[in-house]
Amino acid sequence: MEAFLMNGIHWMLGWLSLPAIGLPAIFVISLVSATLLPLGSEPVVFGYVSVAPTMFWPAVLVATAGNTIGGAISYWMGLAAQRAVARWKVTHGEGREVADATQPQALRGIHPPPGAPSAVPASAPASVSAASPAPAPAPAPAPAAPLPEPGERAGGRWHAFSSRWLTRLGPAALLFSWMPVVGDPLCAVAGYLRLPFWPCVAYMAVGKFARYALMTSLLLWGYTFVSR
Repeated sequence: MEAFLMNGIHWMLGWLSLPAIGLPAIFVISLVSATLLPLGSEPVVFGYVSVAPTMFWPAVLVATAGNTIGGAISYWMGLAAQRAVARWKVTHGEGREVADATQPQALRGIHPPPGAPSAVPASAPASVSAASPAPAPAPAPAPAAPLPEPGERAGGRWHAFSSRWLTRLGPAALLFSWMPVVGDPLCAVAGYLRLPFWPCVAYMAVGKFARYALMTSLLLWGYTFVSR
């Protein structure tokens, strides 16, 4: 079983070392791993460069391009979510206004002032005595609790924290989009906050390039040190 796994690993590394296959594979995996899917692209870049050391910078640049495009996709996903939330607010706000306008005044807690004409229709039954006291108005129902905003329900504490952080730092916060776990949602929150697109992409590219260059260099150094 162990020999089978080792043969499979060597075959995969040899397949990735082909320039016609390895670089497109690095690009696709780097792009997909920059979305919200839990994938990692560093092992692929390292595997390619370990068998083709002369392709270090092409591999780093291709991985940076794919990962940056994936971050831009996450940005547009966040922007689309922000527009959906805005439409939700408009739609539900208009619905509440129409519902309030069609409700009777008593149900909305609005009562006519003293001396105003009675709201009892003229065709009221004759059995109602003029001297009988008017019935007490029905108590107004308690106001309904406001509906939570979609962002509040979906984002939680992470959404609030990242929103404050991004608002304070601006697009420069996307330098940290390379970080595991939090980097990809950071790009989506930047789109949700409608931060400037091209500055965000530029900071993404700088951070991701530094990550790939540093991580691949360290992995190659460690691999060379262990192989001695």
